Amino acid sequence: MKTLDFDNDGIVILDQSLLPDKVEYVRCRTIADVAGAIKNLKVRGAPLIGVTAAFGLAMALAAYENSQGTMPEHFERARAQLASTRPTAVNLFWALERMERVFKEAYNNGSREQIGKLLKDEASKMFAEDVAANQALGENGQELLAAGSRIMTICNAGALATCGYGTALGVIRAAARRSKINRVWACETRPVLQGARLTVWELAEDRIPVTLICDNMAAYVMQLGQVDAVIVGADRIAANGDTANKIGTYGLAVLAAYHRLPFYVAAPLSTLDLQTRAGSDIPVEERSGDEIRQYRGAQFTVPGADVFNPAFDITPQHLISGIITEKGVLRPPYLETLNKYQGSGNRCSASQRENQF
Repeated sequence: MKTLDFDNDGIVILDQSLLPDKVEYVRCRTIADVAGAIKNLKVRGAPLIGVTAAFGLAMALAAYENSQGTMPEHFERARAQLASTRPTAVNLFWALERMERVFKEAYNNGSREQIGKLLKDEASKMFAEDVAANQALGENGQELLAAGSRIMTICNAGALATCGYGTALGVIRAAARRSKINRVWACETRPVLQGARLTVWELAEDRIPVTLICDNMAAYVMQLGQVDAVIVGADRIAANGDTANKIGTYGLAVLAAYHRLPFYVAAPLSTLDLQTRAGSDIPVEERSGDEIRQYRGAQFTVPGADVFNPAFDITPQHLISGIITEKGVLRPPYLETLNKYQGSGNRCSASQRENQF
């Protein structure tokens, strides 16, 4: 399924907020459209957010006019607007910084059209790299699974969260091709139901056996001996291996440890943030309480009820059996194994960025 496209009239995205009821593509013509699509979960999943933002910067430069100030000022305004959308997903900042480097290198030696082409080419390169990375990590991950495996996952880390194929679901897809998957247990993923709406839809489309459960049923399914491994995606992995992912992931990791089940994180190297020391330093996005109070207009509780709605939680590294990447499966101690990949896709720190053009 195609999640993203780019042409001379803007960016075309699959509106994931409407799935599975409607498969509808919408066009983003301005940087505000792109930022709104990311913020409102029309585009979601850390890898896809990053590449969408990259195309957004290419689109913004294509629309540049002298009346908008200098070209660097215009570029920086667009970059800042995109950077403000989702603070936890590190792929967003990795992509913006990569596009910024291309812009700075080209600014003094090219026209707007030439720079715009370079930016579009870089975003297209990221798109292709993401698909290839997902396919590679899928192959690496499937080697961890035996025939007849029953896998539990949360949220959606599939083709819909990426430029194609998926991370956690990429592992499941690769294993299913070898007839290794007996069943996938998909946690519904409250409050906006990415597991129920998106993961179940994806796997059903691929005819991979999937059973939907409420998030609070995970422990009982494990107690019944119906799970062989848990595989999840990631929005940011700190230098010590602590991992930010959709809220509820930490609970699954604790349950997996109690039931002596392997717990794997599947993510491309662009999700590594080696300048962030530990999970306690990862910013956790808090979203509107209305996501919990109601769903698609249906009120679930007292209007105006006090709500705590963190979009992510942090899974400590000691609960993670392995981190599946396109370069292989990384094992503890993560401070050693992750740092072998310094410069292989991880973002640079804020102090490494140049702030002047």
